[in-house]
Amino acid sequence: MKPDPSTQNDISFDDFQSQILQDYKTAFLSRECSLLGRREVLSGKAKFGIFGDGKELPQLAMARAFQDGDFRSGYYRDQTFMMALGFMGPKEFFHGLYATTDLEKEPMSAGRQMGGHFMTHSLNEDGTWKNLTKQKNSSADISCTAGQMPRLLGLAQASKIYRNLKDVDSSNFSKNGNEVAWGTIGNASTSEGHFFETLNAAGVMQVPMVISVWDDEYGISVPSKYHTTKGDVSELLRGFERDEENPGYEILKVKGWDYTGLIHAFENASEIARENHVPVLIHVTELTQPQGHSTSGSHERYKSAERLEWERENDCNKRFREWIIANEISSEEELKTLEREIKQKVRAAKKEAWSEFLKPHLEGKKELVRLLDDAALKSPNRAFIVKLKNDLIAIDEPLKKDLASKSRTALRYLLGEESQEKQRLQEWIERFLAETQPKYSSHLYNSRPEKATKVDAVLPNYTETAEEVDGRIILRDNFDALFATYPETLVFGEDTGTIGDVNQGLEGLQKKYGELRVADTGIREATIVGQGIGLAMRGLRPIAEIQYLDYILYGLQTLSDDLATLLYRTVGKQKAPLIIRTRGHRLEGIWHSGSQMGGLIHLLRGMYILTPRNMTQAAGFYNTLMKSDEPALVIESLNGYRLKEKKPDNLGEFCTPIGKVEILKTGEDITLLSYGSTLRIVEKVAQDLLEVGIDAEVIDAQSLLPFDLEHETVESLKKTNRLLIVDEDVPGGCSAYLLQKIMEEQGGYRYLDSAPQTLTAKAHRPAYASDGDYFSKPNAEDIFEKVYAIMNETNPNSFPKLR
Repeated sequence: MKPDPSTQNDISFDDFQSQILQDYKTAFLSRECSLLGRREVLSGKAKFGIFGDGKELPQLAMARAFQDGDFRSGYYRDQTFMMALGFMGPKEFFHGLYATTDLEKEPMSAGRQMGGHFMTHSLNEDGTWKNLTKQKNSSADISCTAGQMPRLLGLAQASKIYRNLKDVDSSNFSKNGNEVAWGTIGNASTSEGHFFETLNAAGVMQVPMVISVWDDEYGISVPSKYHTTKGDVSELLRGFERDEENPGYEILKVKGWDYTGLIHAFENASEIARENHVPVLIHVTELTQPQGHSTSGSHERYKSAERLEWERENDCNKRFREWIIANEISSEEELKTLEREIKQKVRAAKKEAWSEFLKPHLEGKKELVRLLDDAALKSPNRAFIVKLKNDLIAIDEPLKKDLASKSRTALRYLLGEESQEKQRLQEWIERFLAETQPKYSSHLYNSRPEKATKVDAVLPNYTETAEEVDGRIILRDNFDALFATYPETLVFGEDTGTIGDVNQGLEGLQKKYGELRVADTGIREATIVGQGIGLAMRGLRPIAEIQYLDYILYGLQTLSDDLATLLYRTVGKQKAPLIIRTRGHRLEGIWHSGSQMGGLIHLLRGMYILTPRNMTQAAGFYNTLMKSDEPALVIESLNGYRLKEKKPDNLGEFCTPIGKVEILKTGEDITLLSYGSTLRIVEKVAQDLLEVGIDAEVIDAQSLLPFDLEHETVESLKKTNRLLIVDEDVPGGCSAYLLQKIMEEQGGYRYLDSAPQTLTAKAHRPAYASDGDYFSKPNAEDIFEKVYAIMNETNPNSFPKLR
């Protein structure tokens, strides 16, 4: 299904007529998929359905204007667009609905996302980039309303970067920055902050972006008057419109059933954005939802009879059909014949997709029934196993979970038995789980040999005369080395450019490398993150700076739902090697010294979280990450920029390993594990403990996701037999995560003579000033007394009670 995407410009009437009929075929086919898709959900074959019915015509117009190299960042109504560009036919549509786990049959996510979530493949099988300029591209959708907007900003900015930075290799990514980033969003979702933040940033930056608002006047049951001032988003945004004196947006408004008006509007938008790098907003009005919001309910519950009748009369497909007949492009009889053929095609595709979905399940069922039959013959629990077998036989259309559940339950009735039949059943279960689990769990992280955790450590090299400098100098000069080595590297954030970040870790680099590579942004954390995602998806190596760790919460939804899940939800077909740079730990005050690590390590599975104790370690992490292509969050120690460190002479080259702890002091009595700024306090306390006869081993976790891949911490426990984790996060936060890793994953409980313990901050945010830090987070006396109490419990004679 690869229609010619040309428009009516410079083509004959016959060609224009052919284009119109091709578009009608696509619109009608897409609608039939929506109608049958809803029935499949209601029949129980699929879990949920959310479809693009009522939005077909504007998506066809968008597809006509969409060119090779362009990117879409859209939402779950855009099935007609994907069909128009040939990325999805009816069979792929139904495979997505059924959640088929075969990427060839369900190319949008291999069943990991519900239907209506679309993507194209940016990567080859070996993880290298395809030539994105020779294909039309769609970034992988997420369900979160307006969540697609932040990344749209970066997808658009990449064209600006490629047009203006001539020393960057753009061969796979851009043709002189002529690509447009196309965003789509429902009218109700324009109420979200992500939409407004993206809109404002794009207007400031003047990037080639086209945002299409599909307006059906509702957000599920809530009409526009409750969503939007004036009830009209384009009227609301007139202040963003450009004029002769001020840059801004081109704002277009067009009715969603007006085929020629839509074609003209999208062509116009494409030309303006593509040639002049001016953002465009297209407000597509008078759209409908023939089946309501989703399969979860009926729109008859909240729409009046008059509104429903209006929607029936103004359905874009119906109006398109009437226009075709009125203009004698085709006749009623010809269209009826065409529609019958399409209905048959969609029904056949549905049937074939369901058959393909079931085939491996039925084959597995057949084999498992035989194995259960064999196992039952010699078992004293034969009746129970036979019942399981019969229950399985009764499932006409089994799922993978049915096979897994029945087979594993059968093993309970074979406890204590030894037979070849039981062994064959066990082998089948192990093989089935080994083959099936990766279909749901693979690609959370890069699994290729060049992944960041495989980058070898390279130690900082120091000459005999190495000078001691402020830590920020090491960072600054290391970034300088990276920018010289990697011309595709960019950094941007609040106060990042002119002053070189608030702690001068980028001092002077904007002057040296220019405002495109070292850039200031507005105060807009969500779109700083999204900007980085979009740039990274188009082959650049962005470093997005969030000024303080506390402010990362503004961008957390985008980090969690988009960046951290990207590799997973695309089954390794898209990537965004974005580095998030921020700073935190142990400052003073509620809003500048939080430690949200417990939340971050749970919400950001799928990216690395690195907590260097000093700026040399931080620089080493940046060097390591630049040798790979994976997303990461690096949290520098906020109170360490002015502390003195020896300056290495191999800047840009030394590498801090990811997933490896570092033993800073060996000891025999107790293992102390910490990270970040708190670690410096632990190191000082370890020296104080020697004065009372306690020899502590001090370990820097330094990499939280992943943590200690080589299990060095448990090796320490084998020697010390005691563990204290010191953490400035809240109780049960990061310390609990580390404890689970050591006790459960590494089996550390086997080597303990005392209960493992944690020492954390108080449950509240840290109060202001030095006293606030002392009484809110673990201080030196807290650590000393906690360690001493553990030793007192073990040997009260040698360590009498302190207090």
